[in-house]
Formats: sequence, structure tokens, C-alpha cells
Amino acid sequence: MWIYLLISTTVLLTLFVRRKYSYWKRHAVPFIQPRFPFGSITPVGDRVHSSQLMARFYNQLKGTHPFAGMYFFTSPVVLALDLDFIKNVLVRDFQYFHDRGLYHNEKDDPLTCHLFNIEGSKWTNLRRKLLPTFSSGKMKMMCPTILGIADRFRTSVEKCLVQQTEIEMRDFLARFTTDVIGTCAFGIDCNSLENPDAEFLKMGNKIFEVPTSRIVAYFFVSTFKELARKLHIKAVPADVSEFFYKIVRETIDFRQASGVQRNDFMNLLMQLKEKGELEGSDEKLGTLTLDEVVAQAYVFFLGGYETSSTNMSFCVYELALNEEIQSRARECVQQAVAKHGGLNYEALMDMPYLEQCIFEALRKYPPIANLFRSVTQDYQVPDSNVILPKGMNIWVPVYGIHHDAEFFPDPERFDPNRFSPEECESRKPFTYMPFGEGPRTCIATRFGMMETKTGLATLLMNFKFSKSVRLEVPPRFSPKHVMLTPVGGLWLKVRKLDQ
Repeated sequence: MWIYLLISTTVLLTLFVRRKYSYWKRHAVPFIQPRFPFGSITPVGDRVHSSQLMARFYNQLKGTHPFAGMYFFTSPVVLALDLDFIKNVLVRDFQYFHDRGLYHNEKDDPLTCHLFNIEGSKWTNLRRKLLPTFSSGKMKMMCPTILGIADRFRTSVEKCLVQQTEIEMRDFLARFTTDVIGTCAFGIDCNSLENPDAEFLKMGNKIFEVPTSRIVAYFFVSTFKELARKLHIKAVPADVSEFFYKIVRETIDFRQASGVQRNDFMNLLMQLKEKGELEGSDEKLGTLTLDEVVAQAYVFFLGGYETSSTNMSFCVYELALNEEIQSRARECVQQAVAKHGGLNYEALMDMPYLEQCIFEALRKYPPIANLFRSVTQDYQVPDSNVILPKGMNIWVPVYGIHHDAEFFPDPERFDPNRFSPEECESRKPFTYMPFGEGPRTCIATRFGMMETKTGLATLLMNFKFSKSVRLEVPPRFSPKHVMLTPVGGLWLKVRKLDQ
């Protein structure tokens, strides 16, 4: 009896999987051949970073159809291939794709309910409340704080050079961005530049270095969201959640008791929590709950810590390999500083060639290597008989598009001139998307650029960089990290410049 039951179950499961894996074939859409149980996402041979895997699929099927089919476990997924289709998804038909389809659980895991994850009207209302906190005026207000940390950053690098001539820049830059975000988002002096064991830095590393057990859990909650909610599964580790709640509560309690006011993101969130509006504005934005305040501070930490440090790391790496470009970027910084009487907000906004270097680093090493969207109502693909059903996920391979020779000739070459005003004017839309595109583009782009320019300008004004024998060229990316993370770090020779 048990043997017959086992055989029947196995046969039914096999038929179910085969039926699932025939979805794209039945719809006459080219697809990546799946393998049970992971679908299309496990490459044959050595493991590679997800960005490179999606780029491989993009290059394999580009030109065959506006999109290709993939399988995430047994769920069919769309891989966007055509720029016009991408425009439809991100902008033109946004009402069908306004959600990212990422897991969030308001009841059991409130830290997941931040602006990047939430959906529908909740996302619309929250973005409207938070958008004014990232205005150019608010960025200018925070700039002196970031410049103060940059000065400590310079001092820390100088101290390090007393004992050694080679520095692992990714670690140093992660400590710089940790101190910036700790101060601007939480009003706390993390001091990770002096203390590599600072708790904020440990939490950042824990979030982005994903062990195999968490990868499996992430796949499960991403594929079976409703079941995961019913099972009360948490995506954020318990100690990380406790840490951020403790920090936010203590900061709010201290400021309310002492009357302390600071020019930082936490102060703006507190204004929204208590009054539903920002000081100096008559616009009624609506109040935030404590859970919403903690979640937004948490995602601000995620966005400002890893993406900016990754971008700066790869930019410095490329400048070390290209001495002429490095000299030109340094000259750009020096001219702006001389023109505006020091390294200040006005000088940072007047560094066009440094900005081109940053944009080129973002092209070659995009921090968000793939964009995700979820179909929110059945969508008829234009000029096609294919209907994408509600709930299906769409992946846009940003890394693959950024490395497409059709759009960026000789894509592995680092060339800031790709982002001269003339080149930007002639570039096809949706070929460059480091901050996303459409209504769900990154809300904190201004802050990220200001933080990045401050760190790079400080380094270029005071130090010269060249290749170390310990540096791997080109870098290999760790498949265990969410962001593009070089295996073995980014070791550079650093020499202090004569002032």
C-alpha cells in the first residue's frame, strides 16, 4: 500500500513539475532550460554572481523576442530583453507593474515594510511622505556632517599609511559610509573608522554577506510569499531587527527628553512621526508609526552603506588602473575646491569629470544588478498574443544591458567620456539604469551621489592610487554577496600627496 502511494506521489509530482516547466514552451516564448528544483537560476559549472548569470542569459537570447522565459524554482519568470518592453514595464504601463514582488511581512517582520519593498497605495503614500526629506535643500543641510566624517576618513588613511603602503580600500570605504549613515540616519557616532569592530559595521556585513541557509530561506519567501506570511517567517535576522529598534527608540527618547535637534534624516523622520509635516513646510504629509520610522531608517542604512561604498571602491580601483584618468579627476576636484573656497556643498556640485567617473563605475559595476517588478493585473504584451498573468515576476538585467557592446562599445573598458554631455544626449533611453527607472527610481540618489563625491574627492585631494600585486584584475565577484563584491578585496598602493 505504502509503495503504491509513494509511486503515485512521485508520478504526480513529476507530472506537476513537467507541466510547470512547459509553461514557456506552451506560450511559444524562448526560454532558459530549467533544472529541478531550482529552475533556471543554477548555472552549469562554477557558481557565478546573479548579475553575471542574468547577463549570460540576456546575451544568449537577446534579439529572439521582447522577453525570455525563466523559472525561479517552479515559477515562470520573465527576463526582459528589449528596450521598448523594458520601457513599458518601468514607465509606460507602470499601472500593471508598480510593485517589486519582494517579500514583506508587516505583522511578524516590520523591518521588511520599507519603501523599497512595500506595494500598492501603501508605497504611494509612504513615498509621498518621504520624498521631501531628500530634497536638495535637505542634502545641503546634511553636507557639513558628511564633510566632517570625510576629514576623519582622511586622517584614518594617513595613520594606516604610517605602517603600510597597501590598503584594502573596500573595507576602508565601508567604514566611511557606515559612519556617514550612522550619523545622518541615526545621529550616532559609530566611529568605525577607528574601531573596525563597531556594531554598526558588523550589522552591515551581516545583512549583505548571505550564508547558504539564508539564501534558501530567501528563495522560499520570494516564491511562496503568502505561505511564508502564514508561517510567520522573518526575512531580517532577529538580532539585526532588535539592534535597529533599540537604536531608533533610544535616539528618539533622548532627543525628546533633551530637546536636541540635529540636521539628519532621523530628525526629519521624527517630525513626520510627531506632526505629519516637515519644519518650514505647510504641506500635510501624514504621520509615520514607530515601525515605519525604524523600517525607513533601516533601508536608508542599507542603501547608503553598501551601494555607496561599492561604487566608490570600484571607482578608486579603476582610477588606480588608469593614471591619466585619475590625474584628470584629481584636477577636476582641485579646480572646484579652489573656485568655491574649499571642499563644500557648492564644490561637490561642480565636479563634472568626477561625476562622469562615478557614472562610468556605476555602469560597469551597478550596485543593483537586476531590477524586479511584479505583474499586478493581467497584462497583454503589445503586438503579441502572450498575456502575463497577475503575480508573475519580471527581471530586468541591468548588469547585462550595461555590458552590451551595442550600447557601450568595448564595455569592459573604463571610459568616463561615455558620460560627457554629448554622449548622454545621444544615448538610447533605458540602456543606463544604475538607480532604476520610472516612478520607483531610487529616492535617495542625491544623497548617494553627495556621499560618493565627498569620499572620492577627499581621497583624490590627498592621495595617489596605483595597482597592488595583491589586486586581482579583473575582479572575481563573490556569489555569496547580494552586491558585486570582489573576492579577496580591492588592494591598492596608496601614497600621500604633498600639499
